[in-house]
Amino acid sequence: MSLNLNKIKEEIKTLPKWDEQIGLQGTETIKDGHVGGMTNFYDKFEYEDEKKFIHPIFDIPYINSIMKEHNLYRTRLMNLKPKTCYTYHQDYEKRFHIPLITNNNCFFIIDDEVKRYPADGNWYIIDTTKKHTAVNASREDRIHLVGNKI
Repeated sequence: MSLNLNKIKEEIKTLPKWDEQIGLQGTETIKDGHVGGMTNFYDKFEYEDEKKFIHPIFDIPYINSIMKEHNLYRTRLMNLKPKTCYTYHQDYEKRFHIPLITNNNCFFIIDDEVKRYPADGNWYIIDTTKKHTAVNASREDRIHLVGNKI
């Protein structure tokens, strides 16, 4: 299924100001996108807490419908700034990615193999349980919508 990236980008413009990450889902009591989008999420929460972030926070109907259709939780927008990368790490489970803004100088390294995911309207399940990092070796932001699948 091809997703409408322009519609996603238009809805993103309605969100509060954010820098590196913003959570799009909260818990029954947490309705702050900056909590679910914390880069140091596991410093404050346990792994099992992540599964409580299932409630849409913002009025973004198209994105909310994608989260519902794909049974996502702790969905967030992740912005990797130009000339940066993440630490080489492993996640607890695979991640659902929709590349929104990217180019050929943005890529993942997964188990020492370089992988590129274009912003072409497709979504990808990326095995982030393997050692990986994301690299933005370009001069523009790289933005992905990222979630976990139930």
